[in-house]
Amino acid sequence: MILELADFSIHPNQNAAFEAAIQRGLASVISHAKGFEGFKVNRCIENPQRYVLQIFWTTLENHTVDFRESPAFTEWRAIVGPFFASPPVVQHFELVAKSAS
Repeated sequence: MILELADFSIHPNQNAAFEAAIQRGLASVISHAKGFEGFKVNRCIENPQRYVLQIFWTTLENHTVDFRESPAFTEWRAIVGPFFASPPVVQHFELVAKSAS
């Protein structure tokens, strides 16, 4: 499994609208993508305009090719992109250790 980690900064005073939009985009677009295995969204406590989105993919190519090169990516960005104060930072990770529980 591959972890996509996306770090977002949004425009001030847009939290409620962004949170509704990201949930809508995840439910209506990303959750239907090939290789999608789940997600988590977290808002920063110290800087409430910062969010971290974790998406779990079966393979790296499920995100970088199957999703990013599809019309669904354009649809996703149309939903969440207007809230971005700066381009998101997106990186991919592979699991090397985890807790037993």
